[in-house]
Amino acid sequence: MVVNISNPNTINNMGLEQKILRRFLKTGKTLSIAESCTGGLIADNLTNAAGASAFFLLGVVAYDNAAKTKTLRVPSSLLVKHGAVSAAVAAAMAEGVRKILKTDVGLGVTGIAGPGGGSAAKPVGLVFIAQSTGKKTTVKRCLFKGSRLAVKKQAAQTALKILAKSV
Repeated sequence: MVVNISNPNTINNMGLEQKILRRFLKTGKTLSIAESCTGGLIADNLTNAAGASAFFLLGVVAYDNAAKTKTLRVPSSLLVKHGAVSAAVAAAMAEGVRKILKTDVGLGVTGIAGPGGGSAAKPVGLVFIAQSTGKKTTVKRCLFKGSRLAVKKQAAQTALKILAKSV
């Protein structure tokens, strides 16, 4: 796939999706995503960039714990020990989705968008965003404020920023 960008110096003026597209195309790396609380919003944003199919190979919305274990191969022991909203599960989601299609990068996102479901230990707005490269898996803990949709949008934008900086 050939994507023409007339002036490569305009990358700072591009949207995140375009920055990610350009960087993945430049490196030749591929991406797969496992989303839970964002419900496919990250994949939706990425596919707004024409040419995304050259690097973005798979997006899975694994909302239920059974989907996380069966589809993404998240060990059920992690879910029992840490809960679905945890750094350990986000990391396992990123690693699992990366391994399924053998992509270079896997992204996993899990959290509590609200308005219910939160607790003192895990409040509404708590989101974990993990990125796995095969060599290393990193997890960012975030606490967003606002409505359910605001939390989802903030989580998706933060995940896109992580991708834009990492490749």
